[in-house]
Amino acid sequence: MRRLAEGDIISIDVGVRLKGYYGDAAATFAVGNISSEARRLIDVTRTSLEKAIAAMVEGNRLSDISHAVQAFVESESFSVVRSYVGHGIGRDMHEEPQVPNFGPPGRGPLLQPGMVLAIEPMVNAGGYEVKVQNDQWTVVTADGSLSAHFEHTVALGKNGPQVLTSANHS
Repeated sequence: MRRLAEGDIISIDVGVRLKGYYGDAAATFAVGNISSEARRLIDVTRTSLEKAIAAMVEGNRLSDISHAVQAFVESESFSVVRSYVGHGIGRDMHEEPQVPNFGPPGRGPLLQPGMVLAIEPMVNAGGYEVKVQNDQWTVVTADGSLSAHFEHTVALGKNGPQVLTSANHS
C-alpha cells in the first residue's frame, strides 16, 4: 500500500446490488495536477468507452463493441488490456457473455434489445500486459506505465443503448 501523491491517477471500480440486480461502474481520477500524458490517457479511455457504447446497437455483433475500443485506442498509440474484460450483468455481477476490449468486428452474439452489458475498457500507456500485486487484488501494468479504466452498465433498448450507471441517470 502507498499514499496517493500529486500527479497520480487512480481507477475506482464500484458494484452495486439493488432489488436483486447488479450495476457496475468505474472511472479514473486525477490526483491534483497530472501530466499531459496522463490526461490524454484518461481522455482516450473515456472516449473509447463512448465509442463502445455507440457500437452497442441492435443488429451489431458483440465483437463490434470490442473492435470499437481497440481500433480507437490503438489509433491513439495506447494499448488495451487483454487479461480483463467486460461482461454481461443482471442478477449476477458477472454473467455471459464476456465483452473483450479487443478483437475483429462482426463476431459473436447478435446484439438484441434487452441485453445488459458492463462495458469496461482498460487502457495502458505502454504494453497491454498487467500483473497482480501480492495483495492479490491490486492490478498494475507489467511495464510500470500508466493505466486508465472506465466502465458503465449499459442496457440495449428498442431505441439504442441506455447507460444505467450515468451520474445523470434518473
